[in-house]
Amino acid sequence: MHPMLNIAVKAARRAGAIINRAALEGGALEIKAKNKNDFVTQVDKAAEQAIIGILRTAYPEHSILAEESGDTPGARPEYRWVIDPLDGTTNYIHGFPQYCVSIALEHKGVLAHGVVYDPGKNELFTASRGRGAFLDDRRIRVSKCTRLQDALVGTGFPYREVSRLDRYLAQMRTLTVSAAGLRRAGAAALDLAYVAAGRLDAFWELGLSRWDMAAGALLIQEAGGLVGDLQGGPDYLDKGEIACGTPKVLPELLEALR
Repeated sequence: MHPMLNIAVKAARRAGAIINRAALEGGALEIKAKNKNDFVTQVDKAAEQAIIGILRTAYPEHSILAEESGDTPGARPEYRWVIDPLDGTTNYIHGFPQYCVSIALEHKGVLAHGVVYDPGKNELFTASRGRGAFLDDRRIRVSKCTRLQDALVGTGFPYREVSRLDRYLAQMRTLTVSAAGLRRAGAAALDLAYVAAGRLDAFWELGLSRWDMAAGALLIQEAGGLVGDLQGGPDYLDKGEIACGTPKVLPELLEALR
């Protein structure tokens, strides 16, 4: 394992321990609304600080972009860590077991390493550019699905920006009749990891942030899948929208979304 990926794994596991401990203790969460239907708890903040502490100790000159604390430039801006300490906070608040830690490293604007860690199931998804994707110690690949009509497709509702809702509902209506099934679990980073592992054949969502997508996108690419924006272009991280899947299913998904 690459040393930088090893540090990311250490940080993700530390955050996962904080998340699990809070869930087991069952105390009242301090919940604040950042925006409509977008929440943060003290667990998000504690997990993020634990991640940043480990990364800062190992790489004090790197830049950091984190969901709760924002963008912190470093002396070596060519390296930037992209962090979501708890993707699926609403699920976590309700005890719905679908949430994760997501950490990625960009080098000169290119995704280099990624970790998605599900603390509830103790599943660790990792990838380094050019070195493949793994679930724990097992190499993973996207599924062999070749047709949208046979595909299980993941998605996420545009819960923050309701202006996108009409567009999304039209897409959902089309995919409901075009695919074998739709699933909306509520943690985009984990959904992307599931595409990489072949549990989902494709996925799309609107209104995401960079930290929702970065690690999962690299996992999919290293697992043999394709990732793009809803026009099939490479600017998904900047546009905040993503479509991904197996090499045969993604073109059909993009056509259906249009």
